[in-house]
Amino acid sequence: MSRVRINDRVSIPEDELVFSASRSGGPGGQHVNKVSSRVTLRFDLDGSPSLTDSQKHRVRHRLATRVSRDGVLRVVCRRHRSQLANRREAIERFAELLRGALQRPRRRRKTSIPNAAKLRRLEDKKRRGELKRRRSGSGSAEG
Repeated sequence: MSRVRINDRVSIPEDELVFSASRSGGPGGQHVNKVSSRVTLRFDLDGSPSLTDSQKHRVRHRLATRVSRDGVLRVVCRRHRSQLANRREAIERFAELLRGALQRPRRRRKTSIPNAAKLRRLEDKKRRGELKRRRSGSGSAEG
């Protein structure tokens, strides 16, 4: 039984993935009308024993548009003319999606605005106000 390696800690057995093939649309003439080369990969996220509950939650949250209400993640590949090539690419895409979804977001470090930036902002405001005062002609500066 082979496994799909997601990252150092997570790998998913291939028997948890369900593949189905169907006819791919678009141009291609006779070939596309008789060969089922599009591959759809389905992964039962909720029923998977390979992921912890927190990992499932993170994947469900990050890939919300790809996960159905039933908790099934779907990846479709139809780029190549052969079913085998599409199957390989679907597995790669699946691993890439999970890798990105399982990555923990970096904590934001609180930073304060530098004093130089605050001073620059105030100087710009003063210059802008002075310019407007000169335009209106009611300012004490040259008019």
